[in-house]
Amino acid sequence: MSPSQSDAILIWILRGFALVAGAIAILITLFLLRESLPLLQAVGLIRFFSDSSWYPTEGLYNLIPMIWGSLLVTVGSVILATPLGIGSAVFYQYYAPPIIAEIYRRLIELLAGIPSVVYGFWGLVVLVPLIGRIQPPGSSLLAGIAILTLMILPTIALTAAASFAKVSPEYLRGAAALGISRWGTVRGVIFPAAKSGLFTGLILGVGRAIGETMAVLMVCGNVVQTPKNIFEPIRTITANIALEMAYATGNHRAALFVSGLMLMAIIIVLIAAAEIISQDKIYD
Repeated sequence: MSPSQSDAILIWILRGFALVAGAIAILITLFLLRESLPLLQAVGLIRFFSDSSWYPTEGLYNLIPMIWGSLLVTVGSVILATPLGIGSAVFYQYYAPPIIAEIYRRLIELLAGIPSVVYGFWGLVVLVPLIGRIQPPGSSLLAGIAILTLMILPTIALTAAASFAKVSPEYLRGAAALGISRWGTVRGVIFPAAKSGLFTGLILGVGRAIGETMAVLMVCGNVVQTPKNIFEPIRTITANIALEMAYATGNHRAALFVSGLMLMAIIIVLIAAAEIISQDKIYD
């Protein structure tokens, strides 16, 4: 078999894998639509934003408190994890000695591989009691933000490091020839050149945070309410689905699928945004 024939076979195999992956995503979306559509046709989408509370067995479907819970815990964790993750990538890419940089990178990769239930268990037995000493009950929005910060930090850090590695060496040599300091090079050359990759990592982190279930379920308290401060318990959409799907029937079950459909829509928007940003060629 000639090399050209091998390449052609490989291309078709990869196309097949891509087709399967795309088909799975489409089938999941169609399944969510099928399960959600009867309830959406019966009560309308507005009911999920205007009802007085979330009590599906009584025909009340307000998702606003859980949407707020999901958004607040996601935004809070991203605000903390973004500078920590990018700073970590800058440290082991440009400042740390090679041996320390390698060890540090392996530690970041280890954090990325820890299962979410382990993060949640650690948060439940260590972090929640610590917060409870400051302001009971401990299970709160703050606990969720702290856990998600640890969980998405590796995603942002590794994506940022990969973006920095792709910056043209000519940029670095040009900055060195001009006598620019190392931090000046990072701030004025590396960051602009790696902008699209940094934004992509940020969006991937947001997607990871907003889709997380077990960790936030274990540490956030699971109270359906819009929190007034970071010490109050919350319930996210993902935690709500995990808690109620086991016993939900009829319209209650359909309402949970509507929640899943909303999450799918958010993820699709995030992926589309990441794709648009990745096409940015201003500094390429």
